[in-house]
Amino acid sequence: MKGRDFIITGLQSWDIPIGSNAIDIAKEIAIENRVLYVNSPLDMMTIFRNKPTPETVQRLDVYRKRKTPLRKISESLWVLDFPFWVWSVNGLPDGLIFDFFNKLNNKKIFKYVRKVSKELGFKDPVHFIDNDIYRSFYSKEILKPALSIYYRRDNLQAIDFWKKHAPRLEPLLIAKSDLIVANSPQLAAFARKFNSQSFDVGQGVDLSAYDLSLEFVEQAEFELIPKPRIGYIGDITSLRLDADLIYELAKSKPDYSFVMIGRVDKLFASHEMNKLKNVHFLGSVAKNMVPNYMSALQVCLNPQLLNELTIGNYPRKVDEYLALGKPVIATKTDTMELFREHAYLCSSVADYEDAVEQALLEDNEEKARQRILFARSHSWKNNVNSIFNNIQKVLTKH
Repeated sequence: MKGRDFIITGLQSWDIPIGSNAIDIAKEIAIENRVLYVNSPLDMMTIFRNKPTPETVQRLDVYRKRKTPLRKISESLWVLDFPFWVWSVNGLPDGLIFDFFNKLNNKKIFKYVRKVSKELGFKDPVHFIDNDIYRSFYSKEILKPALSIYYRRDNLQAIDFWKKHAPRLEPLLIAKSDLIVANSPQLAAFARKFNSQSFDVGQGVDLSAYDLSLEFVEQAEFELIPKPRIGYIGDITSLRLDADLIYELAKSKPDYSFVMIGRVDKLFASHEMNKLKNVHFLGSVAKNMVPNYMSALQVCLNPQLLNELTIGNYPRKVDEYLALGKPVIATKTDTMELFREHAYLCSSVADYEDAVEQALLEDNEEKARQRILFARSHSWKNNVNSIFNNIQKVLTKH
């Protein structure tokens, strides 16, 4: 697909310090199309009560008139921030009151988006909604795009913050969208109950940073961490990871080092695993440094906690592990079956214990090469082409 205009709205700020599907998709689309990436406006609570974060500093500067709302990232890609705030609505009771204020927010947001997109000369834009259930709920009616696409990359209904309104609103948003694309078969299957135009388009991974021809420098922290190193990289959150499983696994392998790299939540910070001498928490690392840390591991883990959120989740970090040729051990889910030829899938602590030994014993150059080839098939180019193919089918029907 070439020469079209796209507007992308979603939950993740362009300035987020971790990986983002929506940002990677925007960059890929912008290679041969024009893209306006819209950061969510800040609500009152964030502006007046919360401390600035890397994700909000730019938006706060725009709100305070220190910076202009529109940033040009490349010749065909812009990022828009809002010079105004919107209502904080999530705490409102579900129903008429929530809908009233949410609609006010939507009108404010998309009238401004429409104005800016016209100034950029956008015509008949395609609107891509990245899991943005609330702030993009009325976008189709206000923006009137050529096509409205809802991208379902997470089951937000399983997260406490979203439980009050999302179970009612997400099916309605899915039903009125022209196309639904999801990054796992399970997420697409849910959407298909409300809209037949729902498709699994898989997942992409930015392979440029995970090329073995690059030189990866082992970081100083690893000097005191003996091999073999079994590790996880990403947000270390009890919502997604099985802390007890990691603890039992590390306890059963006292001669192996277990390395946890990422931001730690309260449960992990106070967990018994902190008392184990072979468990090492290294804290958060910059996105551009992740491949350096990953390269220092002998085996990579994805020990998911099985729940409504993770059961259909596509873990992009597994692709990143494989792109470096690393052996991967992960909790078995329907989505993880996609990786069964290239990862050790486990259903218990005992499975994990056996898989660690197998992964270390069986690792070789040929297996690493196969892992890399498989990961490369999940490039963002392939992922976006799959999205384009579905867009073209729907546009043809229109």
